Amino acid sequence: MVRILSDGEVADCLSLDDLLPVVRDAFVKQGRGEVERPERPHFPVGAGFGSSDPKGTGLVMPAYLHGLAHYATKLASVHEGNAERGLPTVNAQIALTEADTGLPAAYMAGTRVTSARTGCIGGLAAAELAADPEAVTLGILGAGTQARWQARAIAAATGLESVRVFSPSDSKYECADDLRAELGVPVEAVESSEDAVSGASVVVTATTATSPVFPGTALDTGTLVVAVGAYAAEMRELDTETFERASGIFADVPEEVAEIGDALEAGLDADDFAPLSDVFEGRAGREGEDEIIVVESVGTAVLDAATAGYVFEEAEEKGIGTDVAL
Repeated sequence: MVRILSDGEVADCLSLDDLLPVVRDAFVKQGRGEVERPERPHFPVGAGFGSSDPKGTGLVMPAYLHGLAHYATKLASVHEGNAERGLPTVNAQIALTEADTGLPAAYMAGTRVTSARTGCIGGLAAAELAADPEAVTLGILGAGTQARWQARAIAAATGLESVRVFSPSDSKYECADDLRAELGVPVEAVESSEDAVSGASVVVTATTATSPVFPGTALDTGTLVVAVGAYAAEMRELDTETFERASGIFADVPEEVAEIGDALEAGLDADDFAPLSDVFEGRAGREGEDEIIVVESVGTAVLDAATAGYVFEEAEEKGIGTDVAL
């Protein structure tokens, strides 16, 4: 029997307060090499023969954390044009398989899993690396689904005091209204990236940009920058100035972050990024209140596997989902 979990059922099994330590532990395991994480292929989709204009990107992301009962395979897609259709830019499904037998265990909607585990990266980074985690002023570049999840996770992990949101589109107003109602803190839609960044103790970029979304000169001393949008060589959110001002540069997967536009344009390679797991192990971190720190994330299937396993256990305990025979 395979348990099928819809997006709504995944939501019923997912709490950010409970997920944050799950994601933290997964990072630690990844840093210690206690995972299996094959390279993730990604490829253009939706293009006709001879076309150079693909409609989106397909990704396959498998992973296993040693000792867990299941491994996961995520099938993901990124279609930037979906925003104009009123659809999510990122969509995913996750297959969970028994580690001991190879039998299928669950098939679940994966978009919320992806969004929540990515949000937790920002939440954990802010809790560990913000100059004052108990008084966070957040600036967000981007106003889509992931912008909301970053704000939620940072609110769950820190003492969030206020949020400023910027996007070049009017979506920033709806995002600000949603977050204000949900988080219960002052949230403002601002008219420029500099307005979002200036005075923020934590800055998050959650976009699909191909050029920097704010000038590094606008950062205040002591700011933590968390960049979660870029995942390919043609994508870029941060300028070279931001990296030059940073005292510490971290990445969820240094060898993969080195291949995205942010790193390539700044002339950085994998050795220039410390693994984010080092922060959770106490081997690295903020050394002064005035330091600018950068955390780059391209996403890792290890977090998907850990999150999907957590959701499945919650579903079993709560009797949520539908069991079907394949």
